[in-house]
Amino acid sequence: MKKKVNIFNIFIYLCLAIFALSIIIPVAWVFMASIKTNPEFYGNPWALPLGFYLDNFKDAWSAANMGDYFINSLVVTATALVILLIISLPFSYILARMNFKGKKFVNSYVKAGLFINLSYIVIPIFLMVRNASKLLPTSLLNNRFVLALIYASTAVPFTVYLLTNFFSAISKSYEEAAYIDGAGYFRTMIDIMIPMAKPAVITVILFNFLSFWNEYILALTLMTDPEKRTLPVGLINLQQAARGAANYGRLYAGLVIVMIPTLIIYILVQKQLTEGMMVGGDKG
Repeated sequence: MKKKVNIFNIFIYLCLAIFALSIIIPVAWVFMASIKTNPEFYGNPWALPLGFYLDNFKDAWSAANMGDYFINSLVVTATALVILLIISLPFSYILARMNFKGKKFVNSYVKAGLFINLSYIVIPIFLMVRNASKLLPTSLLNNRFVLALIYASTAVPFTVYLLTNFFSAISKSYEEAAYIDGAGYFRTMIDIMIPMAKPAVITVILFNFLSFWNEYILALTLMTDPEKRTLPVGLINLQQAARGAANYGRLYAGLVIVMIPTLIIYILVQKQLTEGMMVGGDKG
């Protein structure tokens, strides 16, 4: 029996090692390719770089406008996250801790939103934004705030679902103690519940950051102005330009620019992310 368990453990570790290598090797290859000159890349794509050719990053950042795309993505993603948290935190707290008429319907409505893929509703969203623009003095197309608002709206079901489960698992004794001290619902939520839900909040921030940062279809549809494009859209344009100019070093430098923020954020919040996925609060 013990031998079978050991064989099973070896099989699991082998699968995990293969899975890890399937991620690490492509990422490492992109980083190496981003600091190579064109002759090095065409000579042997798998060879280690002879030096650090940082001009690829300079060209990608300025000549290919990746710097402007980076700022656009940063503004849109940060704005979307702020809007999302302002909406989802009170919404989740109310669903988890309060009873009201129609609560089951609201819960079901939120869960139904989990099954809606953004790619399927891009055209209706575009038509709504275009028609609304006709009623306003300024166009809502090529508007970073509008794009951020749509991102936040589409992420509400997942965020509310996750936060509601976390809030529901926290013991009511904390709220009762706050009420005894004279705190109202809003102060209890801000001072007690949200700090206790910090791991879950960081988890939804990370997942939604990845979603907003890498979203392509909606950004391509709504942001037709080249100056308002986000990184994924700009990266596709850079890829097409690299094919014509045979400058793959600049292309992979652009890929690294896209990847670096996500890697840094994951490294910074790795511990809190694990807590958010493993801890459900004090149930005593």
